[in-house]
Amino acid sequence: MARWSFTHHPEAVGETYLEHMATAGSFGWRMLGASMACFAHAILPFCFEKTGSTTIRELHDRMVVNRHRAAAAPAEARAEA
Repeated sequence: MARWSFTHHPEAVGETYLEHMATAGSFGWRMLGASMACFAHAILPFCFEKTGSTTIRELHDRMVVNRHRAAAAPAEARAEA
């Protein structure tokens, strides 16, 4: 049961446990930085005007758009064979 809980989700998204840890950690650090920029922007509206929205857009592309592209690539390779 312990193995399943640590590997089920990473396998579901096509990653090993360590790959998923690195990816999720990198997302967390980016979100933490964007969060701090948003709080600074709340106080000083002329600072970090696009940091939050740019970070959200980039992370969405990494998480959703590129994952779908990566998942489609093996299917296309099988279709060509």
